[in-house]
Formats: sequence, C-alpha cells, structure tokens
Amino acid sequence: LIINISKRQRKYIYPLNKDRFSLYISIPFCPSRCVYCSFPSVPVARYSSFIQDYRDKLIWEIQKIRELMEGKSINTVYIGGGTPTAIPPKDLEKIIEGVYLNFGEANIKEFTVEAGRPDTINKEILIMLNRHNIDRISINPQTMNDKTLKLIGRNHNKEDIKRAYHLAKEIGFKVINMDLIVGLPSEGKDEIINTLMEIEKLDPENLTVHTLAVKRGSKFKETMDRYTVGNQYTIEDMIEETTNFANKMDLNPYYLYRQKQMMGNFENIGYSKEGTECIYNMAIMEEKETIIGAGMGAVSKIFFPEENRLERVPNFKDMKEYLERTDELIERKKKGLTFLHDNRLNI
Repeated sequence: LIINISKRQRKYIYPLNKDRFSLYISIPFCPSRCVYCSFPSVPVARYSSFIQDYRDKLIWEIQKIRELMEGKSINTVYIGGGTPTAIPPKDLEKIIEGVYLNFGEANIKEFTVEAGRPDTINKEILIMLNRHNIDRISINPQTMNDKTLKLIGRNHNKEDIKRAYHLAKEIGFKVINMDLIVGLPSEGKDEIINTLMEIEKLDPENLTVHTLAVKRGSKFKETMDRYTVGNQYTIEDMIEETTNFANKMDLNPYYLYRQKQMMGNFENIGYSKEGTECIYNMAIMEEKETIIGAGMGAVSKIFFPEENRLERVPNFKDMKEYLERTDELIERKKKGLTFLHDNRLNI
C-alpha cells in the first residue's frame, strides 16, 4: 500500500522546490458543531455579525502573505474550515477574488473549496464557485444513515447529500470529494455497507475514509460514555468494506496518514480515480512543501528542505483575537520565513 501511494505521489511532490508553496485559508463558520469535531470553529448564526469583518481581515492577511512570499511560486489553494459555504456567497466570492488578485488565477495549479455540509450548498453558491474556476469541491456526508447524522449533530439527511451532489454535477464540477468516518456512534458493518452502497451510486472522483479520532476539544470526548461504538475488530471489518468498495469504484489510494486518538490505531486513506488526485492533500500530508495558513486557527508549516524539517506558525484560534491581532500573525510568519528567504544559507 505504502509503495503504491509513494509511486502516485512522486510526480506531484518531487523534485522538492524551496520556492514553491501552497495556501490554506480558514473559514471557521459552521451551521452546527459535530460531536467529533475539534477544529477551531464558530456557529454561523451566533457569529453572523463577524462575517464581513472576518472576510476583510482575511483578505488583508492574504495580501500580506503575497508580500512575504514575493519571488516564490504558488502551487495550490485550499479553502477549508469550518464550512466555507456557510457564509453568504458574496463574502466567499470576495475572498476567492482576493486570492486571484494577489496570486493570479493562472499561477494556481489547483483550487479546492470545502463545501462540506450539504445544508449549506445551493445553486447560487455552486454557480459562483464554478464561475471562478474552482477545480474541486468536497461534499462530506460522513455517513449516509439518517439516524447517525442526527446523533452527530448534522442538520441534514442523506437525501440532502444526494441533492447537493447531483446539483454540483449538473452545474459542471468534474472532481468531487466525499468524506466518510468509520466508527461513528451506533454504527457497525451493516451501516457502513449501507453508506458505501449509496456512495457507489453517486460515483465520486475522490473518497476520503477517516477512522473516528476522539480528540480533546470535541463534544464526543466529554460525552463518549453515552454512545455505543464498535470495538477494534468491528472497525477493522468496516475499513475492509471501504477498501472493497473503493476498488469496485476504481478508486485507488493516493495518500495516507494517522492521527492521535484514532480508534484501533488505523489510518485515514484518500482514494481517487486516476488523474484526480488532490495535490494539496499530498503536500500537507507528506510535509515536503511550505503551507502558509491564513485565517482563524490556520497553521503555517514552513518547510526547510536542506534540513528536512518543518517550522509551525499557528494563527490565533479565537475570533476576536484573530481580528484584533492580525499584525502579530504576519510578524510571526515573517520571522518563521526568515531563514527560508536567506539565500546566503542556500536554503
């Protein structure tokens, strides 16, 4: 498995290039917080008054990043969250336009937007994303079982997922990723098979299979004794089913990683049809390229190829801190990039 993944990744990652970087943009607003989520995020209904200020501050940070990375070449852009499509289309559009204004649309090899939650996806936002030549979007069901969706805090059902997927295809998106989580509360082999059968009918170009990780900061960590979860052998059987179905759909593994607190110490695996691999995912997982993070909770990972090491530069995880102290974040990035830019060190 590892050898096959390495072969698929090689042409995207090598040769290493100290002057190449990718940009991650955080939109931390979400319709609701899922029980397993540990990412920095805020409920969009309660924080709606912050959206425009956040948008403007984010665009300012993107401009400053462009100034910091002068002379470097941008590779990919990934807008994640949170749920980027939870904010009004006009605000998300201004952020995308800010990226193009600063880095040039033609210079970006790949542009991904996490649509994520189907309850935030509508025709207006999909048309806007398609008009701006977004290469790929994610529509993330996590499960296709309505009972589980309600249990984990989702405000939609499996029919909403199908509707969003078919609408995206109708509008013209050629690459759609779908995320699944193995080991969700009250799910076993029958439930994952049902989910996979529904996904098979949709036939997405990418499928990402996560094993549930019980993280600090998630509601699940505090309340997991209320739920029934599968043991290691059940999880193993469920993962085997995801592998079987991926093979049936001509989806082959192209990246793999592990997280702390994962159930059964299994892996997360990204599958794709040939030629639809997500370059950003490979870059962030293999840690062989500088990733500059913008927005609340984003983390920059500055890669020093000569030393084969990363320097992490985190942004503030609190909304008010981010809005009021963005100048400090730019200085942090500048400091972290100092040696990368120092030609005298031949790095």
